[in-house]
Amino acid sequence: MVIILLIVVILSLTSGLHFLMRDMDQSKKMVTSLTIRVTLSVILFLMIMIGFKFGLIVPNHY
Repeated sequence: MVIILLIVVILSLTSGLHFLMRDMDQSKKMVTSLTIRVTLSVILFLMIMIGFKFGLIVPNHY
């Protein structure tokens, strides 16, 4: 699930770059892309913290 969210965040980043470079009519596509990316990043961060808290994710000690 974490990998899927990370991939979706990267896709949102590339779509935001596309709208920044190609969209000249000042539409809200760039803002929507940024909103989606920030929301998904916060969800991803919370999932990692919750997984760490409940022991689902453990540090790798060598």
